[in-house]
Amino acid sequence: MKGWLVVNGFTQTHKFLELYAFLEQSAKRCGVELVRLSTLQVAPLLAGGQLSCAKPDFVLFWDKDVRLCKALELAGCLCINSAHAIATCDDKALTYLELLCANVPQPATILTPKTFHAQEWGATEFPSVVAQTLGLPTVVKECFGSFGAQVHLARSASDIAHILDGMESRPSLCQEFVSTSAGHDVRLQVVGNQVVAAMERVSKEDFRANITNGGVARPWDPTSEQVDVALRTCQALGLDFAGVDLLFGKDDEPVVCEVNSNAHFVNLYHATGINVADFILDHAVQKASEG
Repeated sequence: MKGWLVVNGFTQTHKFLELYAFLEQSAKRCGVELVRLSTLQVAPLLAGGQLSCAKPDFVLFWDKDVRLCKALELAGCLCINSAHAIATCDDKALTYLELLCANVPQPATILTPKTFHAQEWGATEFPSVVAQTLGLPTVVKECFGSFGAQVHLARSASDIAHILDGMESRPSLCQEFVSTSAGHDVRLQVVGNQVVAAMERVSKEDFRANITNGGVARPWDPTSEQVDVALRTCQALGLDFAGVDLLFGKDDEPVVCEVNSNAHFVNLYHATGINVADFILDHAVQKASEG
């Protein structure tokens, strides 16, 4: 069986290269010829809407270029994850709306109204209404972003206005701050319809528990409620695999914080000793075999 590992043509940092190597090594172990191609290499192969080469049995699409992923699907390729799932997962507002439809627990959320250019949010009532509705502090997130870099904690209405001003016209949302989970969350890695690994992340320095922001990871034995929420999340978003970040709500109720369609699993491996890449390759082979 032959597959493609499609990666971003401009992202070649050690963190990404290490992850790609995990996937390639797992492919060898299960007898798959996995060819790594950058988006710069793949795009020219789709001129006219059809592949100008032999079609792979499956594509592990490890990027957020949903247009290119959709073009591959239209050319007959099985993409894992799908373009629709990646697009929905990459946009935090769309993630929120899909999970809302599926009755998956999330923090109370207000979608920031769309703007076409930078605004002076302090000249509107919006920041004050957000503060009154969600309470303070309030979490303000850009809809697109990774590793917690575009997530901010606002402690006043003026903070909300200042953060939104800095986002200019980029889409964003505001969420209730789950104080019972400050600097503390769990990540459950789902592959297929199974939670294959989980880790707890704790930060004493930041309200975000991301390892990139200084969080420390250790193995976690998820509760049945956490497993149920993680699986329902992936089903609602149509994901073959994902990292689901859960907060500890009232009485430790699991609350979805974020979902990552191409979650970095190397830190998870170091924390748990479980190689998620093996599960992803097994799932891809099974799905491709089923046609």
